[in-house]
Amino acid sequence: MAPNREANDLKALQKVLSYTFMDERVLLQALTHKSYANERKGRLKDNERLEFLGDAVLDLSVSHLIMENFPDLPEGEMSKLRASVVNEGSLAAMAKEIGLPRHLLLGHGEELSGGRDKPSILADSFEAVIAAIYLDGGFDAAFKAVSSHFSKLLSKTDLYIDYKTRLQELTQEILKCMPAYSLKSTSGPDHARAFEVELHIEGKLYGTGKGKTKKEAEQEAAKEAMGKLSET
Repeated sequence: MAPNREANDLKALQKVLSYTFMDERVLLQALTHKSYANERKGRLKDNERLEFLGDAVLDLSVSHLIMENFPDLPEGEMSKLRASVVNEGSLAAMAKEIGLPRHLLLGHGEELSGGRDKPSILADSFEAVIAAIYLDGGFDAAFKAVSSHFSKLLSKTDLYIDYKTRLQELTQEILKCMPAYSLKSTSGPDHARAFEVELHIEGKLYGTGKGKTKKEAEQEAAKEAMGKLSET
């Protein structure tokens, strides 16, 4: 990339990030893969140290969001939820959402091998960008950036919380018994099956659930049962 193109890309990326850097050099470093820095024999710093810092900033920020949004979630489930949303796949997807691949500075070999589409490079670069915002504008600025990307993802909590496991632990602790699931009905063609499941605890119906798979239906039934148990 020519220097003027790099400058234009920095402006465009800052607009997408909704954050204007006081020192654009730290953003440039966040976008610099080690393969690009190596080709320039150390004239530019790569983003590996920023990636390390960004990982910590992300963990703290997402942990804070989980504490705020799920006040009744046990510690173990909070850890699982955080791990479910802060991973290479989700970070790479977010990097693509903000158009990060086209802004990356990659070495010739990495460019030829499809580096702009590698999840590991995209995830690491996203972490580095979060660290760059943190270093340039402080934690509040970084938290705002993290929140704008992760709040929507965390709203889909049903994708991550294992209600069956939580219900089993709860019934064993309180009632000294296990929940029992039974398949009530199946419908639809083989390629689009629909399952309905009932959940009983000590012979009493506590929940019903529907889903595209039996496991999904059981999760829905367990979620309903959790709600009823919390009311007793």
